[in-house]
Amino acid sequence: MQLTKKFVKAKNPCTSGYRWFLRDQNGHGDYQQILDALVAENRIDDANWLLDQFGPTDAVLTVDAVDANAIVFAGTLVVRMDINVDTVVRAGKSIRCGSGIKAGTDIVAGENIHAGASIISGGHIRADGDIHAEWGIEAQARLECGGNLRAKWDVSIVQGISVNGNIRVDQSILAGGSIKCDEGIKAGGRVKADHDILVASGIQAGDSVLAGNHIETGWGILSGSDIVAEGSIKAGEGLAAAGKIEPGSGHGVYAGLRVRLDAWAVAARVVAQTRPEQLVSGFWCEADAPHAYADA
Repeated sequence: MQLTKKFVKAKNPCTSGYRWFLRDQNGHGDYQQILDALVAENRIDDANWLLDQFGPTDAVLTVDAVDANAIVFAGTLVVRMDINVDTVVRAGKSIRCGSGIKAGTDIVAGENIHAGASIISGGHIRADGDIHAEWGIEAQARLECGGNLRAKWDVSIVQGISVNGNIRVDQSILAGGSIKCDEGIKAGGRVKADHDILVASGIQAGDSVLAGNHIETGWGILSGSDIVAEGSIKAGEGLAAAGKIEPGSGHGVYAGLRVRLDAWAVAARVVAQTRPEQLVSGFWCEADAPHAYADA
């Protein structure tokens, strides 16, 4: 794709960026070559703006490794070994890496991100498609995933997690903000958020489910330990915990919110070591045989 003065000016660029384009690129040039030139001059914000305006391409860049200040590529980035950058890793389409991805600030893809080891970001991680790590995922800001999130180690995010698909993590999921999932969560360890946990389907956790505010699921929750919130605990179906179920002071436990009354004893069961004092709705059972209501 060739960019011209008229084409770029129509996008209302900032004065500084447009002057650079006129001066350094003579007001025209190949789209990717201009992105590369911006990155080379550390004009990362301008490179991101340009990609936002003109979108992805079908180009594929395949390299052995990336060790740079930043990389902004309009197509699909395929790296056989590691990606290690000081600032931004961004692709207009997918990022596929045979080993780990580490960025000082953001990791962004217009489609999928796949890493053969860990994904570690000093800022945000964002993909419009799936995010898949063969090891763990860490970010100092938010994680936003338009598809499914998959990791074989911990997912540890300093701010919030937002996923449009399913979350499947073999170890724990830890968020400093909220966890929002439009489908279901299945984790081998803890599911912990410092604010809300909001899940459209169910949660199945090998350890505790813990929230600094509310927990709410459209289906049920199955926990290998406790289900504890500082706010309310709400489930469309049942709740089963090997330990305790405990909402915050002044809040209640609400199970079976989407279950017919004639199915209450089967699909709205509440199972724990002791009956929650604040149980408002749900069919209380002893903790002899917890059922998997989550179906995450």
